Amino acid sequence: MNSGVVHVIDDDAAMRDSLSFLLESADLANKTYESAVVFLEHVKHLEPGCIVTDVRMPEMSGLELIQRLKTLGVTLPIIVMTGHADVPLAIEAMKAGVHDFIEKPFDDEALLTAIRAALAQAEDQAQRSDELAGIRGKLASLSTREREVLQGLVAGQANKVIAYDLGISPRTVEIYRANVMTKMGAASLSELVRMTLAAERE
Repeated sequence: MNSGVVHVIDDDAAMRDSLSFLLESADLANKTYESAVVFLEHVKHLEPGCIVTDVRMPEMSGLELIQRLKTLGVTLPIIVMTGHADVPLAIEAMKAGVHDFIEKPFDDEALLTAIRAALAQAEDQAQRSDELAGIRGKLASLSTREREVLQGLVAGQANKVIAYDLGISPRTVEIYRANVMTKMGAASLSELVRMTLAAERE
């Protein structure tokens, strides 16, 4: 079973009930919201998972919701449900970063497949987020000198160059380099560089 909650947003009560029933029958936890505005009221305490939203709704459309979630830094994968006439809107939503779109009337299995893929993506994101937090914690544990040596290594500099730049001996650089590798839990220079760049990119 996928972990995570499927957050369903649709102004049509019958559609919400139908989707909730489908998700429960597929053993997928879900919560329903009658509008984007109501959903946003719960956004601070949102459980991890994915979002399934209609594209056309009163008060705030699915597209407006997507932009709002971006502004708020919500990274849950989003699936947009759309009527045939609204496919151009759904493509706009894809450009705005949604995970997928499904045309109504949709095949139950196609929707469930898209939702499971979105939940898997959400799980990967959470794992990456935990990994990055771990890397940042390790980086924070480095001394000022160790960080300076690390910067040189990430820049591709040889020990001699780092030693010259920092006014220390190459042997001392080797000691700092070994300390950095141990503290960062890196088995190789390439792993050390990859970890550091990943933390800087995010």
